[in-house]
Amino acid sequence: MAHFYLSLGSNIRPYRNLVAALDALAEQFESLTTSSVYESTAVGFCGDNFLNLVVGLSSKKELMDISCYLKNLEDSLERDRTASRFSSRTLDVDILAMDDRVIREDGIDLPRSEILTNAFVLLPLAEIAPDTIHPLTGKTYARHWQEFDIGDQQLWPVDFFWGEGNISSLKKRLPQN
Repeated sequence: MAHFYLSLGSNIRPYRNLVAALDALAEQFESLTTSSVYESTAVGFCGDNFLNLVVGLSSKKELMDISCYLKNLEDSLERDRTASRFSSRTLDVDILAMDDRVIREDGIDLPRSEILTNAFVLLPLAEIAPDTIHPLTGKTYARHWQEFDIGDQQLWPVDFFWGEGNISSLKKRLPQN
């Protein structure tokens, strides 16, 4: 069984789309670990703010099967694949990492480089997998967050209700980096 970390983001009807995505993932996979949900400004283009979180899950499925499932999930929530790379999204789901493996095949690069460049990816990943080691750097995700230069990136926790309660809270404080 492999452990996967996924990044989920949306800035088009984000509450509705993230709840639908989490519901679908929970139906497909036995147990999910969810980070807090963070609102962040759009990166690379002018657009509405995004809601982002990271989800951890385990599966016996092959990487390509999970990748296809996630693309179908995005499509089911009306993902526009004709839009430019940096544009508004109903749902964007990326596989960030698979165990401690380095994979460069079939258009999939793991661990994803965005882990080390985007606060909206690294912070929620460090929240749910602080002691997990990045396979290329040898550092934990918590250490990467501590050393991260947030620069002009902006993000903050938001209240987000899913399942049986609030998986995120305005009362949480951003971990120091």
